[in-house]
Amino acid sequence: MPSMSLTRSRIKPALRSKRAPMQLLRRLFTVCAAVSAMGAAELAIDHVTVAGKNLEMMRAALKSQGIPTEFGGQHNNHATQMALASFPDGSYLELIAIQPHADLAAVDAHPWSKFLRGNAGPCAFAVRAADIGKEVARLQAAGFTLSETERAGRTRPDGTKVEWETADIHYGPRGSFYPFLIRDITPRENRALPSGKPTTEKYRGVSKVIIGVQDLDAAIARYRRAYDLGEPRRQPDPDWKATLAYFEGTPIVLAQGLSADSWLGRRVSEFGEAPCAFVLLAKGSVSAENVSRWFGGFISWSNSEKLGWRLGVEPSK
Repeated sequence: MPSMSLTRSRIKPALRSKRAPMQLLRRLFTVCAAVSAMGAAELAIDHVTVAGKNLEMMRAALKSQGIPTEFGGQHNNHATQMALASFPDGSYLELIAIQPHADLAAVDAHPWSKFLRGNAGPCAFAVRAADIGKEVARLQAAGFTLSETERAGRTRPDGTKVEWETADIHYGPRGSFYPFLIRDITPRENRALPSGKPTTEKYRGVSKVIIGVQDLDAAIARYRRAYDLGEPRRQPDPDWKATLAYFEGTPIVLAQGLSADSWLGRRVSEFGEAPCAFVLLAKGSVSAENVSRWFGGFISWSNSEKLGWRLGVEPSK
């Protein structure tokens, strides 16, 4: 009969050999979970931007649609100033325009110069990044070239200085086709809520960004690669004279005009691939007038002639 010590010495390697596959599986699961978490970034809207020449006229037009704004101050770039409509979910709609007595060279150098001078309306959007360095690394690993992280800021009318840092994918003007990344250096509420509370409680926040594109299939492929997304849902819209693609679970809708002389085709030709409309989420029901039925729901559109650009509202589910 073998000794107890010999028996134990044979049992321990046997137990280790059985544990090893389980330990390997656990390690593999941990690695896969980490890779998955890195692959699919959360597209949480920080803010959307509407560009034009005259800030006070833009504010008045938005107020005529029942959305008040507050002046946020002049940017430190000697080119632009802004006002914003902020919402309870923390997102906001930024109106950006040329400063009075702006440095014209600084306006020309601004990434949204064409949008500003052309009163283009929707021009860009940003997503929140808790760690810009990590998200930059993730996108670089996916094969994208990104800008250097850049600090910027503005001074509020009450003298409060607001600072943040941004980075963006090198593809068109900043935040136009792809959102740019933003992280606050000073407290975020100082930037998003200048008066300490949302400017309106009528809406929950920004729910969708509609991006006008030249080639829908190519645009879909680029978004899937950047954000590890599945196939989008597609549908035509006869009123818009466009084909739409919606990535469910995200705020992203891509839209291609059916012809070069459609309003969307002309817009993309003039301003490139960029947001062409934004949608807000209402706290309840919305008007049944001027409605688009998109992807099983509907969106009620504001008067674009009075507003100067396209803004929709969808009901809460």
